[in-house]
Amino acid sequence: MTRAWNSPGSRSEGYERTKNMPRNRSAIAALQKLEADREALDAKQRELEAQAAKELGQIILGTGLETFSKKGLKQVAEALGKLGETAAIAKLAERSAARTLTASPSTE
Repeated sequence: MTRAWNSPGSRSEGYERTKNMPRNRSAIAALQKLEADREALDAKQRELEAQAAKELGQIILGTGLETFSKKGLKQVAEALGKLGETAAIAKLAERSAARTLTASPSTE
């Protein structure tokens, strides 16, 4: 007699997820693994942040923003970040257009 749980394809859905997980794992061991994983992720985040800073620096060089103080550049970046890319570009473009209109001599 063949039992349903012994027939091919009768394994539970969770079997594939759990077959490689160690059995009899203590909560302490699980917490230690989580802490190690967290430290590895933190290290990866620091590495990616350093790489992103280099990329941003390369983008900024030659734009004129490199002449800003660190504090001023940070304030500009935070303000633009709050607006979002599209809104920031639109706002800067409309200010630029307004300055151009006020700077040009009137043709009245």
